[in-house]
Amino acid sequence: MSVRIFHSKASFRLESGQVLPELHIAYHTYGTMKEDGSNVVWVCHALTANSDVADWWTGLIGTGRVIDPATHFIVCANIIGSCYGSSGPHTMNPETGAPWFHSFPAITIRDIVQAHQLLRKHLEIPRIGLLIGGSMGGYQVLEWALTEPALINRLFLLCTGAAESAWGIAIHTTQRLAIEADSTWQDDTHNAGHKGLKAARAIGMITYRNYKTFVRTQSDPDKEKTDDFRASSYICYQGDKLVKRFNAQSYWLLTKAMDSHNIARGRHEDITTSLSHIKQPVLLIGITSDILCPPEEQQLMAAHLPNATYHEIDSSYGHDGFLIEFEKIGKILQDWKG
Repeated sequence: MSVRIFHSKASFRLESGQVLPELHIAYHTYGTMKEDGSNVVWVCHALTANSDVADWWTGLIGTGRVIDPATHFIVCANIIGSCYGSSGPHTMNPETGAPWFHSFPAITIRDIVQAHQLLRKHLEIPRIGLLIGGSMGGYQVLEWALTEPALINRLFLLCTGAAESAWGIAIHTTQRLAIEADSTWQDDTHNAGHKGLKAARAIGMITYRNYKTFVRTQSDPDKEKTDDFRASSYICYQGDKLVKRFNAQSYWLLTKAMDSHNIARGRHEDITTSLSHIKQPVLLIGITSDILCPPEEQQLMAAHLPNATYHEIDSSYGHDGFLIEFEKIGKILQDWKG
């Protein structure tokens, strides 16, 4: 299934009050929707993913998997601010005829969800049977559940939280400092800040995995080495890999959006009260070794969501485990959804 683009010519008002004159949303769908929408599975993706969820989450989505297009209608939309087809720094500003680059306005998780809702209406989806999100995708799921509760049957959240933590904000700020230190960062070009992005990704990789993972997989057997260590090569490889497929301006913008995440913001209540408004059945999964969004964040949600089921996976893969431990996750999801 190839990517499709929804082009809304109506102006799109952001939470900040700034207005995008039009909106492009890249998306993928798989399968056929039932008339009542009960078989719709909408996946909200994380920071640097794209809308082709059947490609990057093959362990859970695909023929014979727990989420199968033979029985489900699966939707995934590229988030605004990204660089995979939706409106963002590298798309065209129709008012200037040139790419937005640094002039693309700040966005929040709520803006991203508002774009999802616009696409849902365009696709004439009456309801969502299961709304799924891991990490930043989970932020979107929680906001959407609070803004359109009557249209969503069930939620599935992995390695996520009800608000961005001080730890997460500190990590994102460090990554943005790395990008801003690149002398090309302010250039209005497609590869501006690419060295800074490589460094930012390197910082991210340390938080996506953990001490045990690096020691197990990247230790050098040669005790005489003084340079060219495996761990160094791995980090550089991961940084280069992201630079080839992403851009610094989107990364900077989207980490800012992640920092904005707090389901109680503007609702004149605390986080636990906001969680209590989400009445749908919720499946929560945490991973023991996740140092970026540790299990205590999922445990907090499980304690205050009225209808939550919590599972904790013992895995050495850290935060990335929600993308890797598909056999364990698939079994838990299958047993829960019946």
